[in-house]
Amino acid sequence: MAMARVSSGLAYPERFYAAASYAGFDGSSDSSTKSVSSKFSNDAALLLYALYQQATVGPCKIPKPRSWSPVEQSKWTSWNGLGNMASTEAMRLFVKILEEEDPGWYSRASNFVSEPAVQGEKNNETIAETVTENGNVLPEIKTIPAENGILSEPQDKDVVSEGSGAVGVYDQWVSPPISGPRPKSRYEHGAAVIDDKMYIFGGNHNGRYLSDLQQIFYILAIPFGGCASKLVVSLKTVEALDLRSWTWSKVEVKTSGEASQAPVAPFAGHSLIPWGGNKLISIGGHTKDPSETMQVKVFDLQTHTWSNLKTYGKPPLSRGGHSVIPTGTSLVIFGGQDANRSLLNDLHILDLETMTWDEMDTLGVAPSPRSDHAAAVHAERYLLIFGGGSHATCFNDLHVLDLQTMEWSTPTQQGEIPSPRAGHAGVTVGENWFITGGGNNKSGVSETVVLNMSTLGWSTVTTVQGRVPLASEGLSLVLCSYNGEDILVSFGGYNGRYSNEVNVLKPSHRSTLQSMETPVPDSVSAMQNATNATRDLESDIATVQEGKIREIVVDNIESERMVNKVEETSERLLAALKAEKEDLESSLSKEKLQTLQLKQDLTDAEARNTDLYKELQSVRGQLASEQSRCFKLEVDVAELRQKLQTLESLKKELELLQRQKAASEQALNERRRQSSGGVWGWIAGTPPNQQDDA
Repeated sequence: MAMARVSSGLAYPERFYAAASYAGFDGSSDSSTKSVSSKFSNDAALLLYALYQQATVGPCKIPKPRSWSPVEQSKWTSWNGLGNMASTEAMRLFVKILEEEDPGWYSRASNFVSEPAVQGEKNNETIAETVTENGNVLPEIKTIPAENGILSEPQDKDVVSEGSGAVGVYDQWVSPPISGPRPKSRYEHGAAVIDDKMYIFGGNHNGRYLSDLQQIFYILAIPFGGCASKLVVSLKTVEALDLRSWTWSKVEVKTSGEASQAPVAPFAGHSLIPWGGNKLISIGGHTKDPSETMQVKVFDLQTHTWSNLKTYGKPPLSRGGHSVIPTGTSLVIFGGQDANRSLLNDLHILDLETMTWDEMDTLGVAPSPRSDHAAAVHAERYLLIFGGGSHATCFNDLHVLDLQTMEWSTPTQQGEIPSPRAGHAGVTVGENWFITGGGNNKSGVSETVVLNMSTLGWSTVTTVQGRVPLASEGLSLVLCSYNGEDILVSFGGYNGRYSNEVNVLKPSHRSTLQSMETPVPDSVSAMQNATNATRDLESDIATVQEGKIREIVVDNIESERMVNKVEETSERLLAALKAEKEDLESSLSKEKLQTLQLKQDLTDAEARNTDLYKELQSVRGQLASEQSRCFKLEVDVAELRQKLQTLESLKKELELLQRQKAASEQALNERRRQSSGGVWGWIAGTPPNQQDDA
């Protein structure tokens, strides 16, 4: 996410006090809570309060409030959590958070913040004028004022001048006449070029991610010369694009019922990469409801539909303000800022053939965590990172990563080293890296610079004057072709005002040769020595050949001697390369033998694994049999327990019968005794009546 550091021309601390006054901080604690909480969320208001106190009072030294007041407790906790943060850092972080929450604060606070006026016509410089055509306000073709109001003369007498939209000057930014419905002003958007058309999507305006672009892509038809022709684009409403004019049009995104083709949420700070000739890849970006991991989405230019790209491996954390650079069949992602405002400096690679993420472990000293930097790849091997910013400062350091050895280095820069900046944009033309825009915590950066990636020499291409869109953050920069020549096209940006301007620069041979003529520093040799010997020798050959070309261009004197010298040097280096090649082939043979041995070991291991698996299956069968037998035993035990309970019942019944039997026997014996006494009485002659009386 490109942080809006260029909100005004005010320097610190005046800029901080202007922001604090706008946010509602006038020095009293009452105003610092009520008015602020009405403008921002509770979390943002507490953080702004803590930073204001840290910047104006210093670290929190008051005791924790004893009274039970959630507001006072939260304010104290937020302030105390800043520790010993410096006052200047608190000021810068206060302004940054305010600009993220309310990017248009400065324009709305202009009634109490004075701002330098932009000069009009001076020293015969060309200023912007507008005309009205079919109800649309369109700019006349204009040249962006150079420094001191003086335009540099074209470096080439053969100036192209075809049609009203022609780019006729070299090494100067011009604004071509634009027609068609212009996109909304924005910054932190994505831009990419496919088939002479520049596609714009997403971005940020007034703190809101552009929901109006949720269903719309904007296309700028870039003229490429030749005879007039028209292209019919298949849309819901068919439109014609004249390829000889600079014309905006909208591509209406189609949706379907499939979940994979659901409309994407509006976002900013993402990267837009052309893929396969008819698709655009959108990676990362900030949104209102961020996911935990980085999302990859694809827009099909033929079907006009979005789809989610299914990836494998461990994806990076969700983020914005990162860099995404294509190299070969992969995308290299570095840095950025996550949804919790934490800065990152991790490196990830997405293989577009296998759709697999890899988090790379690197050697050396990596760049400090940052976002809004610029990145480029040189010779399909070296990743260059320039500039960027943290929460409180901007950088102008240059870091180089060897993508083969995965080792970082910090080479010495040569020439006119650019000032610190963040939110800038860059494109490569051959081995030259053009960078424009950005901010440095005080103002927008006005110069456009170029770095020769072989010599690491900087030079300035041009410098704009005044508060123009080119001196702003979050603008986009793409490379296009015009009449067989390379041109740079910028769009949008924010420098206190949001822009939807299109500006074009056509680099001349002189601007690229200036960076080539810079002497090769020792640090370049050091960087190259960190790689293998083959790369060193190839670089030496390339350097000698480039020196030959420069001598022919600048001065043709002693050309034969230079050619002979180059040939001798080339033969010597080629012989060294052959020897190196033989060593490499020998090493390769050893590696192949080791690979074969490892394959054999792997085969043996797989065989052992198969035997172990069979044994495991046998054990599992035995275990299943034992489990079945145990189950049967449990059934038998249950039956025996049931029988045992039946026996106990029978035992009780037996005891009852035995008691009944004993009682019956006792009664029977008693009767027998009585019967026995009556017989003896009868024998003795006792009358029955007396026997009964007795």
